[in-house]
Amino acid sequence: MDEGLKKSEAVGVVKISDEVVSVIAALAADEIEGIEEINAGLAAGISQILGGKKNISKGVKVNVNEGSAAIDLYVVVRYGIRIPEVCEKVQKNVMKTVETITGLRVSAVNVYVQNVSIPKIEEKNSKEEKED
Repeated sequence: MDEGLKKSEAVGVVKISDEVVSVIAALAADEIEGIEEINAGLAAGISQILGGKKNISKGVKVNVNEGSAAIDLYVVVRYGIRIPEVCEKVQKNVMKTVETITGLRVSAVNVYVQNVSIPKIEEKNSKEEKED
């Protein structure tokens, strides 16, 4: 386990692992409208199907150096959403949330759009029927 933030105080030491920062970043990204999922990639997706466990931080990579963090997020966005706008919202929310919760300075939030999620035809038809 890597040490993300290590803070010495009069009463002891506080250590925040990279995994904790990853979970916080993933949850902050997931709050943004238009993000369908944090993409863990093919290998993690197969292990999730076989194991049944979902690890929300699998699509997040955190590098902590001397009190600052660089965060890489791999996401899937919803079709029809303006990708640059949703990515900018993700960057701002992740930076604000991680800095607020951990006290760690975030130097960069890199968002990599891995896929676009298209709504199923059945869902689209049911929405159109409700509007009529």
